[in-house]
Amino acid sequence: MTDDRLDPIPPEADLALAWSPAKLRGPLTTAFQLDRRLARIVAHTTEPMLGQMRLAWWREALAKPPSERPRGDAVLDAIGVHWAGREAALIAMVDGWEVLVTAEQLGPLEVEAFGTQRAAFFNALHDDRSRVDHDRVVAAAFHWAIADAAAGVSDGSERALLIEAGLARAGAGGRLPCELRGLAVLDALALRALRRGGRPLMEGRGASLAALRAAIFLR
Repeated sequence: MTDDRLDPIPPEADLALAWSPAKLRGPLTTAFQLDRRLARIVAHTTEPMLGQMRLAWWREALAKPPSERPRGDAVLDAIGVHWAGREAALIAMVDGWEVLVTAEQLGPLEVEAFGTQRAAFFNALHDDRSRVDHDRVVAAAFHWAIADAAAGVSDGSERALLIEAGLARAGAGGRLPCELRGLAVLDALALRALRRGGRPLMEGRGASLAALRAAIFLR
């Protein structure tokens, strides 16, 4: 199951990294690369059981101490460097992607589980643990997870379901923690993309301006 390839991360993720503090760039890059790897597994799964087996490999590897994990996988090795002690948040990401493999039909409950679990890693990246901050981070991360998925699906009804779920949380107020400025960028781009009908997050001339405003005002 090891793989020495690193999937390229999308341009909005690169922009989020540019607005993130140096201490978060390694963990964020690694999380984005794991997300791309899991997305690739799901996209190439034609038999649910085989997809589950490949995702289970990741779940089991992340549950082991770094010293006991297989060597040679570029993403798994990076996780050992940047996510030691915080792997539970990445296991949640695996669980989120597994929803798309096991669901016979995508419905509101599946969308909620996918978006929440896929994006759970953001709350493991900051130190402020107030209730307000937690809820704001969860909502922003959910927007990103759902908008990215909506831009990638070909089924119109599934896209509509994802858009509805993402916009249902659009009223979350308050500022994000300063160290999660990169997430503020993703949040703004995600909401813009959802309101445009599930378009790619960096599509259009207004994307860069939306990202800049979010980075400055953390909203």
